Amino acid sequence: MEKQMDLAAWREGALAFEQALNSVVVGMPEQVRALTIAIFSRGHVLLEGDVGVGKTTLLRAAAQLLGGGYQRIEGAIDLMPSDFLYHAYINEQGQAAVKPGPLLQHEEALSVFFFNEINRARPQAHALFLRLMAERSVNAFNREYHFPHLTVFADRNRLEREETFEIPAAARDRFLMEISVKAPDARELQRALMFDTRFYDVDALVGQLPSGLTPYDQLNALATQVQSTVRAEMALQEYAVELWRVLKDPLAAGISLPEVDMSRLLAGGASPRGMAMLMRSARTRAWLEGRDYLTPDDIRAVWPYVVTHRVFLSGAYALQHERIAPQLLQAVLDKVSAP
Repeated sequence: MEKQMDLAAWREGALAFEQALNSVVVGMPEQVRALTIAIFSRGHVLLEGDVGVGKTTLLRAAAQLLGGGYQRIEGAIDLMPSDFLYHAYINEQGQAAVKPGPLLQHEEALSVFFFNEINRARPQAHALFLRLMAERSVNAFNREYHFPHLTVFADRNRLEREETFEIPAAARDRFLMEISVKAPDARELQRALMFDTRFYDVDALVGQLPSGLTPYDQLNALATQVQSTVRAEMALQEYAVELWRVLKDPLAAGISLPEVDMSRLLAGGASPRGMAMLMRSARTRAWLEGRDYLTPDDIRAVWPYVVTHRVFLSGAYALQHERIAPQLLQAVLDKVSAP
């Protein structure tokens, strides 16, 4: 029988983790809460946003707080799957040699793998990354490497279109959450980012955080216990299922959006896996709020982060995903009455 963990004490630790993240980035409390939920739900995270808004700083800070092995790789048009697995070089004897690449250097102690600007990499690299996220394992050097405690972070530069490759639907669906990061609008926060010198040196800013504040190798057991502890009453279950049904067929539910032909809007999405991840995230959110039961607010809080990137639009509507998908998701929430 597995030892029961002190969920109250772990909750305090999770809130300390969240507070530490908020100390190195400003104006992102909602994004930081979403990232915290994803990590304690044992899910992978994709951040997207403009250049220089703090995506990399936020992910580096999370990696520092989790401890364990950390590696990153830069997306590039010539990046190949082998670049993850091994590095070929000429040794001191002038002979060709091979050593493990960034993905394999820490083996099972790998805690965080960060794929920077993932959309600059070709589909071949995405394919290996897909298996890594799905199975937390890869094959190399005639053996299989397992990463049981791994969390994958990635970010996407959505400003530039040249020499970029859209992430395939299967890969996007492997991310528990897709979080949009924007520069703060508040004047005082903008002033702080411009004039507070502690934000000038990201290495020093992240380095001041306690390494391993949240032990990465205990998160799997914690997540299992949280998921089994937080209950969902039947009325809440019916509410969640109705959200799914309306999202799958918004036209039949009577939803309409301005200048959108609802009969031609959806290409797919709202999969069983996606809805299960929605409930997984909602349970973690309830735990962070100090409850052992789900409420509609838990679902609504994680709904945009978990579901938006799992709604696939047809034809020309796909080019307007950033505008239409949030409207659709809000319309679904408005349509279904909460218990």
